[in-house]
Amino acid sequence: MKMYTRTGDLGQTSVIGGRVRKDDLRVEAYGTLDELNSFAGQAAALADSGEFAPLKEQLIRIQHELFDCGSDLAYVNPAEQGFKVHSGLVQNLEAWIDSWEEELPALERFILPGGSLLAASLHVCRTVCRRAERRVISLAADAETESNAEVIRYLNRLSDYFFTAARLANVKASVPETEYERSGKVFR
Repeated sequence: MKMYTRTGDLGQTSVIGGRVRKDDLRVEAYGTLDELNSFAGQAAALADSGEFAPLKEQLIRIQHELFDCGSDLAYVNPAEQGFKVHSGLVQNLEAWIDSWEEELPALERFILPGGSLLAASLHVCRTVCRRAERRVISLAADAETESNAEVIRYLNRLSDYFFTAARLANVKASVPETEYERSGKVFR
């Protein structure tokens, strides 16, 4: 099988159930999810040591779930296929976040993204996740497009997961967080 098909040479691509322009809201949304999935894979590769093994397993699971999100967005007529992303995925993310927060110091001020290489990678995941969420919200607002509202909820919680995971990575690596120097106490 050849890796190139030439079918997109005129600026269109296939989605499940038809063809659309490559800058279509649907393609932009699941393309950003694909970018996020790549960064999550990079973070999983960095989480390769023993103490980070549970994080690596979670990130690989999240990569599968991001494919599910993209699949839910790729259908022209999603109701005919059914959705893959459901509230249980959001609840699972919340459980992971809750368990990790017990290991973290209290947060009072904004922190700068960074610290260890793993934490910095997870912060990149967080910011790309926020962009993906914005793209999916734009897609959902399009009156001609049916979309799965659970994907928005999932991405909203996933960015919280990446933030918490980044903080945990710094704690486990004994790398202090850097507070934004002009931040007031914004978290209580």
